[in-house]
Parts: sequence; C-alpha cells; structure tokens
Amino acid sequence: MAVLVGKQAPWFKADAVINGNDMVENFSLDQFIGKRHVLFFFYPMDFTFVCPTELIAFQDAIAAFEERNVAIIGCSTDSKFSHWAWLNTPRNQGGIKGVTFPIVSDLAKTISKNFDVLAGEYVENEDGELEFEGEPVAYRGLFLLDKQGIVRHQVVNDMPLGRSIDEALRIVDALQFFEENGEVCPANWHKGEKAITATTDGIADYLAHRD
Repeated sequence: MAVLVGKQAPWFKADAVINGNDMVENFSLDQFIGKRHVLFFFYPMDFTFVCPTELIAFQDAIAAFEERNVAIIGCSTDSKFSHWAWLNTPRNQGGIKGVTFPIVSDLAKTISKNFDVLAGEYVENEDGELEFEGEPVAYRGLFLLDKQGIVRHQVVNDMPLGRSIDEALRIVDALQFFEENGEVCPANWHKGEKAITATTDGIADYLAHRD
C-alpha cells in the first residue's frame, strides 16, 4: 500500500452530492488549496452497517471540524444517485439523512486506486480477459491534507473496523499546533497539553516534567 504522507494528494474531478441533496459535477479538492485543511475519507459502500455510523459520527462532530477550518469530504465507489438516495433516507431506515458534508462518487474506482485504498485490482486471465480480484470497493482510508494539498497523515482500516473521530480531531489539532508553533507533539498529545521543542534539551525537559 502506498504511503502518500509528504506527497501532493492525487488529483481528481468527480461527481458528488453536497449539502445533503445537491448533485454537482467536477468536484475537486483543489477548491480548498490555500484556504482549508481537508479530511478526506473513504468508506466501502452506501446502505451498509459500519459506514453509516462513521458518516453520522463525522456529521455529529462537524462543528468541531469547522471551528478548526477543516473540510470533511467522504468518498465511496457508489454512484451519485446512490449517495443522494442514502442521504435522503431517514436514519431509522438505514439512511444518513442530515449529513451535510460532500460525498464524492468514485464509480470508476480511479480515486480509490490513486489513493491506493481499492480492495482489489483488475487482472488479465489466461484468455487475455480482464477480471477483478478482491472487492471493488474502498477500504476505510483517511487522509489529512494541509492547506497546500499535501498529505500529512493517513490511516487505512479494514472494512469491519470503524474509525475514531476523536482521533481524527486529535491529529488535526496536532498538525495545526505544529504549523502554528513549530513544536512537535508527543505520544497521546491533546490540545492544550505541553509539546516538545525539537532539540535535545527540549525532549529532556519534556520527559523530566511528565506527570
């Protein structure tokens, strides 16, 4: 699996559903360059089991991400029509009505492939015909982009394993703290806690004053 940290996020333009109801064409992460951090995450499929818990959890925390000027963007290999239907289905019927952040359609599976989270690949059989090995959906990949569109953090979960939104917020706080202060963030660091000056004396001071 590719490590994209430190690299420009793969470019794309794709259909998406925004504001929970509006279908748009040519949605791109380029619109956030120079303006916002981006948390771009993949999930396997609409109308499933773990996936709605994650999207609803991101929505429940949307105010916290907005306070940090972070755009939340979801993506799966479903069509924009499937996204729209799921977004307009009540939660007590398996839907995610009320989710407002954009959800990108990767129907061609090229975005998942370029971010290297596609859970399978096309191969040529002995007759020279294309077949797909694995599952034609995305793993639970999550990528934090800085304002220049550089990937600064990534994590990929297998399909049965839901992600921690609290951890995503913690990583956002750590990146923004580093960008603003130049200090690095130790293990289990949370906003408001002591960080480390990246020098020998800095780490010695931090370790000496740990609780």
